[in-house]
Amino acid sequence: MRVVVTGGAGFIGSHVADAFLERGDEVLVIDDLSSGRRDRIPMQAAFTELDVADDGQLRTRLEDFAPAVICHLAAQSSVTVSVERPDLDFASNVRGTFNVCETAAELGARVIFASTGGALYGNGAPLPTPETFVAQPLSPYGASKLAGEAFVATQARFRDLPHVVLRLGNVYGPRQNPHGEAGVVAIFSRRLLDAETPIVFGHGAPTRDYVHVADVVRAFTHAADRELAGTYNVGNGKEVSVLELLDVLQRAAHTDLEPRLEPLRPGELERSSLDSQAIAESLDWRPQIEFERGIAETFHWYAAEEG
Repeated sequence: MRVVVTGGAGFIGSHVADAFLERGDEVLVIDDLSSGRRDRIPMQAAFTELDVADDGQLRTRLEDFAPAVICHLAAQSSVTVSVERPDLDFASNVRGTFNVCETAAELGARVIFASTGGALYGNGAPLPTPETFVAQPLSPYGASKLAGEAFVATQARFRDLPHVVLRLGNVYGPRQNPHGEAGVVAIFSRRLLDAETPIVFGHGAPTRDYVHVADVVRAFTHAADRELAGTYNVGNGKEVSVLELLDVLQRAAHTDLEPRLEPLRPGELERSSLDSQAIAESLDWRPQIEFERGIAETFHWYAAEEG
């Protein structure tokens, strides 16, 4: 199978590219390297540096490669950045997704779109939240992902293509950027390793549904292998507070640093967990990596990276 991974130099995308290569598929990584890293791109993958918001360049490269599946992960993914610069979300998450869907339709390629769970559903959703709940995003990031979903679903219906939307929980694991605005597991891990005070927003009360990147990768490969259109949550279905997460990381790090508690930032969610029964029934996917084990292994990966 010929598979394109947009955002394939990033945290999740590089793992997705690895997985398809390991299966023997031919992979093209597309990334503008604005946040991704060149050294994360698998050596066996073809690579083109471009912005998915550039319709002309994207169309030319996709037509040349002729993929069967496009795993679309290229995005601006920080809630706080989206509040400050919503235009970035519109360019990458809306215009970019529109461009991918338009060219995919012309090529007859299937799209597997990386959307979001918590940032999409908003506060007041039943927990764990099913896909049938009407999205009420709180930030431009959530709104941009909802708009992207609309383009993916419309093309699926209009062109009769089995596109898939994966609404991801809070993804963590190796390769996440510890210096950005998103990715609390990576950020906390780096602070603990550097003996710096962890900054805990929302006074530690907000909850998230943490899912390991390896489990997320399996959702992409399962979706690629089963030609079923649909929108699916990808999470553990469990609420974990920020302070609970920090406790697990401190046990792994053998530290006891006192966090600095700060108010929740604009656009950030109070509580989140995802009902992933639909993907279990349709795509035979269930999370396999237990939370505490996955968090501890991730911390030790960052510790090894530091040398």
